[in-house]
Amino acid sequence: MTTHPTTPAGAGARPAQPAQSTLKTLLGTGIGNALEWYDWNIYASFAVYFSAQAFNGDDKASDFLATMAIFAVGFVARPFGGVVFGWIGDRIGRKHGLTIAVLCASAGSLLIALLPTYGQIGVASSALLLVARLVQGLAHGGELPSAQTYLAEHAPRNRRGFWASSIYVTGTLGLLAGLVVGLVLSGVLTEAQMSAWGWRIPFAGGAVLGLVALWIRSSMDESEVFEENRAQQEASGSRANVWLALARNWRTGLIVIGMTAGLTVCYYVWSVSMASLAQQNLGYSDSEAFEASMIGNVVLIIALPLWGIASDRVGRKTCAVIALLGSAIAYIPLVLLIQGEFWQLTLAICVQLALLAGFLSHAPAMYAEMFSTAERTSGFGIPYAIAIAVFGGTAPYVNTFVSTHAGSGTGGQIAFGIYAIALLVISTLTIVLCLPETRGKDLREVGSASVEGAAGVATAPR
Repeated sequence: MTTHPTTPAGAGARPAQPAQSTLKTLLGTGIGNALEWYDWNIYASFAVYFSAQAFNGDDKASDFLATMAIFAVGFVARPFGGVVFGWIGDRIGRKHGLTIAVLCASAGSLLIALLPTYGQIGVASSALLLVARLVQGLAHGGELPSAQTYLAEHAPRNRRGFWASSIYVTGTLGLLAGLVVGLVLSGVLTEAQMSAWGWRIPFAGGAVLGLVALWIRSSMDESEVFEENRAQQEASGSRANVWLALARNWRTGLIVIGMTAGLTVCYYVWSVSMASLAQQNLGYSDSEAFEASMIGNVVLIIALPLWGIASDRVGRKTCAVIALLGSAIAYIPLVLLIQGEFWQLTLAICVQLALLAGFLSHAPAMYAEMFSTAERTSGFGIPYAIAIAVFGGTAPYVNTFVSTHAGSGTGGQIAFGIYAIALLVISTLTIVLCLPETRGKDLREVGSASVEGAAGVATAPR
């Protein structure tokens, strides 16, 4: 029988944590992750309203483009957040990284909610919006690796994939919450009210949600795996160094980027951006696009824990390869399926997200199992943030660019699909050729050298 991970091997003095502590672990990591995706979604959803408030207002198209450029800055800031919070997580503690990250995210939302307009303070309004997005980008660059590391280190060894699935479950709930808020406010308020002050409401809600997450996280316990490692470092006089860790783990970092590239592009297209893509390029109404996207994300939430359980039983690599290759094979047929009917768009989104859940579900566990405790947050967080910024953050823009040159409708989506499929194949090959099986590993015994030197060597759960 597998003991709770917080009980060190060979030490029976401490009993397993009670159920309430398990709930606090899942809730504390999950609510901050939900906040990240909520913030990310509401910025894009409400940009059309507050762009004229933060900029000159004479040219609405130019104002909107400038607002979306600031949205992209959030992705640029994420790798720097990986460095900052990677250092905090590996040197000071996972709990502290989680607490500071959610505080920064909440502060960014509050700043946008209270943002003075361009008419009140001029160009300083645009500058404040940029500062708010930079703060959120830094926080979000550190939030996900900190949360994934913390959760993986608390999870029972033989259920780590199942626990890890909660990361994307809560993230998707945050995304859905943003969609629901948008639908409710657009139905209750007039367009004039939305443009004047209604857009501030969702950001104020994000700030409040952040304070709730801060309250929960401030009372959370540090992972025992980290505490043991910190005690060993203090005894030996060594301290965590982000740059040395990055240099030592550069090969494993490249593996993280390679295995993430295809996943993040497809996820951002089918889960995050499909509502707008369906309206702009595929001829669907806004209500049809939003409803299909919401149904697809509900299917994703259902599929994630099922795939997480499967990864604990049959292995991380098997599930990840099925997910990536399945998505690649189904991509163009599903695009061809979309011919203007609501059920076609809904089915295509549901199938793709159900497939991608095969990797998304256990990805936090898989990444954590690639790095040693002393370097887990920064070793994973920095290359992961780079992959998200380079591939995921640019996916909507690449899609728009390709569609513009290849033609609107399914023609443009097929052209982009070829790009996505190529990245999915690269990610699959990276996992097959470069990673050993990691399910069931004792995180105290994990080192990146084992990832780099034992590719293809299976590790059975203990």
